[in-house]
Amino acid sequence: MSEPDEHFFVVDGRRWRRTDPALPEDVAAALRSHLGRGRNAVKQAKRTGDDDALEAARHRNGLAKHGLGERGPGWWTRPEADRIADARAALAELDGLEAV
Repeated sequence: MSEPDEHFFVVDGRRWRRTDPALPEDVAAALRSHLGRGRNAVKQAKRTGDDDALEAARHRNGLAKHGLGERGPGWWTRPEADRIADARAALAELDGLEAV
């Protein structure tokens, strides 16, 4: 396995993509908050066997991870303005899901 660089870090031999460092801290913090709540929702849905809730929670996690730059196209290959706009769009969508 390759060594970590500025794009990745390794935990227990597994390589993970880093959060986009260009994101404004308030946006990144809000996305991390959604991700944490989504992870808790996944655990709860698995515990109760609620497939619809599990699907919704995984969708939220995916949105948060994409917004943070941890999934999707490598953030280091895209213009910074586009990455920040995508993060803000993901956050707006997540905030909208929470309002429902």
